[in-house]
Formats: sequence, structure tokens, C-alpha cells
Amino acid sequence: MKKIDMVGKTVLITGASRGIGAAAARAFADAGANVALVARSTDDIAQIAGEIGPAALAIPCDVSRYAEFERAVAATAQTFGGLDILINNAGAIDPIGHLADADPEAWGRTIDINLKGVMYGMHAAMAGMIAQGHGTIINISSGAAHGPVEGWTAYCSSKAGAFMLTRAADLENRDKGLRVLGLSPGTVATQMQRDIKASGINPVSQLDWSVHIPPEWPAQALLWMCTAEADPYLGQDVSLRDDDIRTKVGLS
Repeated sequence: MKKIDMVGKTVLITGASRGIGAAAARAFADAGANVALVARSTDDIAQIAGEIGPAALAIPCDVSRYAEFERAVAATAQTFGGLDILINNAGAIDPIGHLADADPEAWGRTIDINLKGVMYGMHAAMAGMIAQGHGTIINISSGAAHGPVEGWTAYCSSKAGAFMLTRAADLENRDKGLRVLGLSPGTVATQMQRDIKASGINPVSQLDWSVHIPPEWPAQALLWMCTAEADPYLGQDVSLRDDDIRTKVGLS
């Protein structure tokens, strides 16, 4: 894998208690960055931050509550002297099932996390980034942002909305020094894939576990996306299914 230097940079990662978020926290710390780990599961992020050491800060936060997200961004900037990178990784896929049978409350909860949570993070971080004249925001996207999948109406809708947020934020803020882009990682060996498999709905649930990539791959892609090499992809989703992208990231 490529060695990328993040010394002096500060990154805030949501959904950092497991999966891609936890792997990204470790990857950025290994590259020399200060890391704020944000999640609802306090014990898990505290343990990971403890393993990383003084360059890590664990912040309990529900991304679907704007005031909590705003406090997390402020705490990160206060602790480390600023915020350079925001990774909106927190996500939910439930309820899995047909739209006609879906619980509207559960459906709305996924929108609150996957779409409103992304907007809340961007809104909370942007003012400081614009003031300092630079910043990178990466939203974890999905193939589900670009095409329908049976049983995933909440997930597909929220990810499609978040992709449009990526495009719109790039349109409005590129000339202010902000880099906004998305990562579509493909299927990753995380708890979410276990939940999908258990549902038995749609072809994704039938995939053999061996086809899923390890969370360390998207973590490495996120590092690469913070460099100027990824500038041609601003306002777009970078797809880790693309062999050319894997080569650029240093995964092939």
C-alpha cells in the first residue's frame, strides 16, 4: 500500500466504532494524523482511541442530532487546533424489506442518519474549513446511490440524497478551497453485510463472504482521496470496484 503522510492533519470520522470507520481511524493515525472518533457506542470508540494514543479523541455523538454533531466538530477543533478532514461514514441499512411493508418510523430513522446526518456534519464543519481556506469532506457512498436494490428503499434513497449533497457542496464550495467527494467502496466485510446476508432479500444477500473486501481497503482509499491525486474526482463518487482506482490507491 502507498505511504501517505498525514502529519499535522486532523480528521473527524463518524461511525468510527467498527468496520470502515474503525479501520480508517487506525489508518489515518498510522499516517500521522490527529483523529476524532465519533459514534454512539461510547465504549468501542474509547477503546480504539486508547489503542491509538494521545493523537486520538473519542466523542460520543448521534449524527442524527445536529447539536451533538456541532459539539463534536467544536471539540475536535478545540483539542487539535482545527479540522482538516471530515469523513461521513456513519450509516444504517434497516429496515430491509419491501416498501409496502416498511415501518415508516424505522424508514425515517435511516434518512435521519444517512442523509440528514451527512448534511449536519458538512454544515457543522464547513464554516471553519471555509475560514481557514481548505478542507476535505468525504461522504461514504454506495452503488445503491445510483441504482435501486430490492428491499433497500430507505438505504438507496438516503444514499442517493447524500450523493447529491456531495455534488451540490462541491459546486458551491470548490472555489472556497473545499474538496468534497464520495467513496463507493463496494461490498465490505462488516457487520452491515452480515445483516444483509441474514435478510435473505436481493442478490447482495446471496453473495459469498469471500467476495467482500476488507475494511482496510476503503480506509486506504480514504487516505488517497485526501491527496491532490484525487482532485479529478471532486464532486463525484470514487468507486473502489474500479480496477484503475484500486491501482491508484495502491491496492492492486
